[in-house]
Amino acid sequence: MTSPSASAPARAATKRTVLMCRPEHFTVSYRINPWMHPEDPTDTSLAVRQWETLHAKYVELGFEIHLIDPIPGLPDMVYAANGGYVLDGIAYGAKFEYPERQPEGPAYMDWFRANGFDVREPVATNEGEGDMLLVGDTIYAGTGFRTDPASHDELRAIYQREVVTLKLIDPSFYHLDTAFAVLDSKGGPDSVAFLPKAFDARSLDILDERFPDAIHVNDEDAKVLGLNSFSDGRNVVIASRATDFERQLTERGYIAHGVDLSELLLGGGGVKCCTLELRS
Repeated sequence: MTSPSASAPARAATKRTVLMCRPEHFTVSYRINPWMHPEDPTDTSLAVRQWETLHAKYVELGFEIHLIDPIPGLPDMVYAANGGYVLDGIAYGAKFEYPERQPEGPAYMDWFRANGFDVREPVATNEGEGDMLLVGDTIYAGTGFRTDPASHDELRAIYQREVVTLKLIDPSFYHLDTAFAVLDSKGGPDSVAFLPKAFDARSLDILDERFPDAIHVNDEDAKVLGLNSFSDGRNVVIASRATDFERQLTERGYIAHGVDLSELLLGGGGVKCCTLELRS
């Protein structure tokens, strides 16, 4: 944990409510992103221990944590952020691109229904909060590899919010939450961090116009999914190896909390991938 710089602005934490899935069945048995190498061994018990460290950090920060039961045969279910998008008490379900993950969509929608959310079933392919991030009153929605831009129209219709499309162009950063981090959900010119090379020119223009004081991360931190982080507005939980990002956060007045999710990185996910925010 790194304390903020004395000269940095004061940051205020807001309580978060999240959904997580214990990686009891985690392995890499197929390849649907550049991070996955099924020929290399994975250690499920290590993945569970690392996930438990993340869970414990959230408990320490005062988050309200809900758990969905893992299902055998769905090793990527640990990446709860892809399970849907929850805002205003409405849960927009996920419809996965690859057959290996498609059963996750109904499983998460069943959980949402059982827990009192107004569930909207998707028509267009989308991978949930992995490609949909809220900043202020605007939903920033990724496309390019997984999520169909038609789902952005569904978001507009369901939530009656501005939805801004951002196109990803680097296959290593195939979900928006791997290349774009919300640091302060209230919004503002310095409320996000991102990796410029992950976006097309039009999207970069949008980001530079709306977030002129954003943090830009370097390639080394991006390669350990440093941007795949989760913030309560003051505390930012990040990959422990993203050391320059940690420095930048501290200079901006945030408290950075590094965790090691290196085993889950073998499946292409990090802190944010394991975290679905539930907004009532």
